[in-house]
Amino acid sequence: MAKLRKASCYRKIERPYTRKSRKREKSYVRGAPYSKIVKFDMGNTKRDFSYRVKLISKDDVQVRHNALESSRVAVNRILVRKAGKNNYYLKIRTYPHHVLRENPIAAGAGADRVQTGMAHSFGKPIGLAAQINKGQEVLTVDVDEKHIKVAKEALKQAIYKCPFKGKIEVDKKAK
Repeated sequence: MAKLRKASCYRKIERPYTRKSRKREKSYVRGAPYSKIVKFDMGNTKRDFSYRVKLISKDDVQVRHNALESSRVAVNRILVRKAGKNNYYLKIRTYPHHVLRENPIAAGAGADRVQTGMAHSFGKPIGLAAQINKGQEVLTVDVDEKHIKVAKEALKQAIYKCPFKGKIEVDKKAK
């Protein structure tokens, strides 16, 4: 199994070479992998809650799809356990559009005769990332007043899973 490169390789926002054309030769990226995010909406989607707790990015950063999925799992687990499955609504506000690529270096005897160097080095697609700007909402949790503390605790766990500094804000929703 291929080893996942560390997130610092892809943290900085770069110009996306993710052109997808109808003509295959004109596409920069031959194929994009599927996103690992299973669900974008969880909890009770039909009920109106009075408060919204938001996780907001303090940096311009790229977040890989597996980091978003692991933060979703952690937040959802805490909310189900402590608030109950009908007492919250969790939504992922970003979508991983940007295709991450890698131009791997061959190792071993005779590898210098195999490689093409950096000519046409768009690389192979290895994952997806969401490009997040400073001040953008990443995750939101809608809850009632008695579960605000639980939602803050859950979103704090999401900050640990993501490669950016985040802040948590609580807003009262207008009826």
